[in-house]
Order: sequence, then C-alpha cells, then structure tokens
Amino acid sequence: MTEVALPGKINLDEPRYDQSTYTGRARHFFITTNPLNLFASGKQLDEACDIVQRFKKGETIPNLTVNQLWRAKQLYDSAYHPDTGEKMVIIGRMSAQVPMNMSITGCMMTFYKTTPAVIFWQWFNQSFNAVVNYTNRSGDHPIPVKQLGLSYALATGGSITTALTLNSLVKRFPPLIGRFVPFAAVATANCINIPCMRMRELTNGIPVFDENGNRIGDSKRAANSAITQVVVSRILMATPGMLIPPFIMNYLDKKPFLQRMPWLNAPIQVSLIGFILVFATPLCCALFPQKSAMGVSHLEDELREKIKALPAPVEKVYFNKGL
Repeated sequence: MTEVALPGKINLDEPRYDQSTYTGRARHFFITTNPLNLFASGKQLDEACDIVQRFKKGETIPNLTVNQLWRAKQLYDSAYHPDTGEKMVIIGRMSAQVPMNMSITGCMMTFYKTTPAVIFWQWFNQSFNAVVNYTNRSGDHPIPVKQLGLSYALATGGSITTALTLNSLVKRFPPLIGRFVPFAAVATANCINIPCMRMRELTNGIPVFDENGNRIGDSKRAANSAITQVVVSRILMATPGMLIPPFIMNYLDKKPFLQRMPWLNAPIQVSLIGFILVFATPLCCALFPQKSAMGVSHLEDELREKIKALPAPVEKVYFNKGL
C-alpha cells in the first residue's frame, strides 16, 4: 500500500536524504541538478510550491503520497531560492548547469586559439556565471545594480586577461598545453566573480540560525566560510570537464577521421564535457553541506555575546552557503 504523507511525520525543512553524509548529499544533488527538471512547466512548479507550503503549514492534503510529496519538494528545491522563496530564472538554476556549461565549456575549449574567440567565449561564460552566482546567492539581501556591474566587469576582465596572457605564453609549448588555458581562465574568474557578486554578504553578513531554524542574526564570518566553500566546489566542478577532454581531443586530432571532418571537434568535445558534468556537478555540489554549520566561538564578538545572552545559548549556528 502506498504510504500517505502526513504532517508531523516528514520534515520538509530538510532534504529527503541524510545531509550529514557525503552519500546523502550526493543523492540530493543528483536529483536537484537533474537537467530534466528544466522541462517542468510553470504550472507544475506552482503546484509543487503550493504542496510544499501547505504541507509545511500542517495541512493534510488528500491522497498525497510520500513519494509525491518528495517529488514536489525536489521540484521546489530545483526552482525556488531557499532563503527568499522566489522562483529563480531558469538559466540560473542548478538544473541548468549541465546543459549550459557543457555548451559553453565545449566552445571555450574548441575555439581557444584566436583572440576574438577567446574574448567572446570568456565574456559569454562570465555573463552566464554572473546570472548563476546572483541566482544562487546566500541570504535575502538584494544586490545593488552598481555592485552587480562591478562584479561582472571584474570577473569578465580577469578571465579574458588571464586567457589572453596565457595564450601568448604557451605558444612555445606543445599544443596540448594550450588546451588548458581555458581552465586557468575559468578558475581565475571563479575566484573573482563569486566573491564580487556576493560582496554584500561579506560586508553585511548572512543570516544564521539555530538548529530549529530560528534566526539569530547576521554573520560576516559565516559569509566568508560560505563563499570559500562555493569557490572551491565550483573550481572542482569545472576541473574534470576541462582537464580530461584535452588529452582525449589531443589524441583524436591525430586521427584521420577528425582531420577529414574537423567540424566534429566541437560536437565531440561538448558531448565529452556533458557526460563528465552529469556526474561532476552533483558530486562537487555535495562536497560541503548546503546547510553549513559554524561554532559560536568562531563568530564575531558582538554576535557571540548576543548568543550567550539568549535564554538557551547554542554552541553552533547554521546558514545556507549558496551554490
């Protein structure tokens, strides 16, 4: 018999799988980053949102099974921001990471030899990253337009400068070395784009909560920890897709079929990267818990004293690190 979902027995504030283990986090992100989520219609997303919100309020929904509830929650998680509750722009969702990144990365690694191509694809990539970083920011603070523009300009400029500089330096080296230039540019840009796009979090702090979800205050140190984790996971997410295909493509370039049909270079490279990203994206998202924890002793003095003054002081606080 199919189990009926009853309020009080299922906690929708937490994912279905144990987030204290890497396996549980990986299972969660394989579902959340599944590109098939992009095909959910607006009506389906609205229905999923309605189910989740009604269930959280303690309402019993007739004939709703446990699996249907979790499917609604998974759709909700893939499309709605965990802090603001707003529906995210479609290309900024983590479920869009594989199709978008496989296309952009494949083109960056195929057309890396000429200056116009480098400039265009690095600009295009940073434009996409800016949307993703804004969409998946932590906290509920709006980001000023001026800061958005500055972050975008710094990241785009950094990635283009890195790519063009390295391209000029590697001309004396074997062709294989040149294939790694896009990765260096992307890694550099991630170190610039993410902190810049989330600078308001570093200056104002992000919300921190107790284990019951009660907001205690805002912490800059929690923001620093959150952003560092995201930078590391984003760089590692790009690593296999940008470091493995160059060896394969360098080998295939010597084969007669690719010399006869050079136009196959881009489709092959995009397909390779897509296959790798299907696994790399959720596995790297799962490196750190989405609901990260920090000991009160590591917080700012003012916030630490505020927590100590509470009727029931806590030893740890929790925060959404973003993606």
